[in-house]
Amino acid sequence: MGKTCCGPDEAGANNNDPTWRRILWIALGLNAIMFGVEIVAGIAADSRALQADALDFLGDAANYAISLGVAGMALVWRARAALVKAATMLAFGLWVLGSAIWGFFVGASPDPGTMGAIGSLALAVNLAVAAMLFRYRSGDANMRSVWICSRNDAIGNIAVLAAAIGVFGTGRAWPDLVVASIMAGLAVWGSAEVFNQARGELRST
Repeated sequence: MGKTCCGPDEAGANNNDPTWRRILWIALGLNAIMFGVEIVAGIAADSRALQADALDFLGDAANYAISLGVAGMALVWRARAALVKAATMLAFGLWVLGSAIWGFFVGASPDPGTMGAIGSLALAVNLAVAAMLFRYRSGDANMRSVWICSRNDAIGNIAVLAAAIGVFGTGRAWPDLVVASIMAGLAVWGSAEVFNQARGELRST
């Protein structure tokens, strides 16, 4: 859907759509639960990729809460909220990158079995959320930021599963650390997309 099909008025209406709000509440609950599951598993398995994904779930839960808070508000406020979310995505990406670099120096011994099991569960959750949000992927910057988060999460989960296979096959930690770095890159890239669209919307108002 092009920009001409989703101007400020339509975007504002969609942002207060009861279905949209219901999906956000479901996504918020699922992400909060998965943060708890993954952070415990990531620490137990000594996996930087799982810990990074857990923090991503926490960040997404906060983003969904922000989106619920500004739903129905004027476009300028939703664009400002999107800028905040872009900043949090950037901060997450830089933190994960630093954690991965630290892991290369101090060493790690991730457990591939735990990585595979938790990664599969996280992928199923993120695919379900992404499927629910798919129809809203071409909305304003606030809606788009939620879609980008879900899309990146699903890609990151696939990467975690690949890392589990790599750790199992090589007996080394580097696949886990490489995947954590890729997830950091996705977060930085996603933040740039949201930031650019939000700035454009602020200029238009």
